[in-house]
Amino acid sequence: MKKEKAYNEAINGDEGFEPGDGYPSCDGEPCANVSDEPQEETDTMADGADSGAAPDFAAAAAEWQDKYIRLQAEFDNYRKRTLKEKMDLVQTGGRDVLLAMLPVRDDVQRAVDAMQKSDDIEALRAGVNLISQKFTETLRQKGVTEIDVKGREFDADLCEAVAKFAAGEDMQGKVVDVVQTGYMLGDKVLRFAKVVVGE
Repeated sequence: MKKEKAYNEAINGDEGFEPGDGYPSCDGEPCANVSDEPQEETDTMADGADSGAAPDFAAAAAEWQDKYIRLQAEFDNYRKRTLKEKMDLVQTGGRDVLLAMLPVRDDVQRAVDAMQKSDDIEALRAGVNLISQKFTETLRQKGVTEIDVKGREFDADLCEAVAKFAAGEDMQGKVVDVVQTGYMLGDKVLRFAKVVVGE
């Protein structure tokens, strides 16, 4: 208690001061910077309201609506343009293949004309073989290759079994004969090979 009085006298210069004698107390000690004068309350909400104008929601909504309409129109134009490009690509892709096939067709026509004028079977056979080789090479240049499956294990990803044949244990589950040749376009099956499977 003596230490507390000495402290109060040093701070306030008032010997008779005790906490609670009409003064506010903070844990048994006088609170600093306490004034009896009422302080003015500040209304921060009112000041903030006066600092700026209210936003124009109608103008903002109109701006976003205009942007949405423009974006929708651009997307519709993009969709139509890509659809047209796809159709053109399909047509031009077929055109390239047909142009590559025309020389083979010309050779076939010449072979037909030669058969009507010549009786040389060997010459006609050699001509037809040349046409077949040229046609196969043209297909190969376009990425089309034959599926070679005869004598191999049956693969459902490349072949379609049309019949089964008793071919002994050695050929069981293997391709005995190819009824229709299959073709690959790149690494994808263009046409499945129709085969006879041994059992």
